[in-house]
Amino acid sequence: MDGNRRWARSRGLPDIKGHEAGADTLEKTVEAAAKLGVKTVTVYALSTENVKERARREVIGLFKLLKIGYNTKLKRMMENGVQVSILGEIEGLPKAIQQIINQVKQTYIENEAIKLNIALNYGGRRELLSALKGLIKDGVDVDKISEETVDRHLYTNGQADPDLVIRTGGRIRLSNFLLWQTAYSELYFTKKLWPDFGAQDLKKAVEWYQSQKRNFGK
Repeated sequence: MDGNRRWARSRGLPDIKGHEAGADTLEKTVEAAAKLGVKTVTVYALSTENVKERARREVIGLFKLLKIGYNTKLKRMMENGVQVSILGEIEGLPKAIQQIINQVKQTYIENEAIKLNIALNYGGRRELLSALKGLIKDGVDVDKISEETVDRHLYTNGQADPDLVIRTGGRIRLSNFLLWQTAYSELYFTKKLWPDFGAQDLKKAVEWYQSQKRNFGK
């Protein structure tokens, strides 16, 4: 979900206003995805690099926005059948955010319409390191390590790999996002900034995906 800050600055607004607009877009996009029949949406909300390198004021503002968003947007989405999961290093987040994540985990969703994974304090390389450490900790014999055993030690354990990756904002790179899981994903890049990304943009991306011939490296 790239382009929140550029969207705000182009309008003479503080960065946090771009993130607020981006949160509105997320809610609308998940709703639009469900209508298109999409089963899972995974969004890159905050990377490990963001947490370390962004200005402290901005990161604090993002966590505050998450707390507000939980009591408004996330709760509303869950009431409408959205199953929410958090991917990333939960222990490295503020206690208040960890409490929210625990509340999300404990929320039972009746009549699930769509899954929403939120990558928070997430890094693809860090996830792979965590998986390797998990394999070692579990004492898995080196000759028995397979793609399936690695999959079971990832944050996305039990979920299908993404068919389509959409990046907004004009950057043409994955930026450490789901490096293992996106090995055979179709990659779609658009210059449109995330707050301006709408239901028609999502539909256009899905139609582009449907026109691709997928052979998974064969």
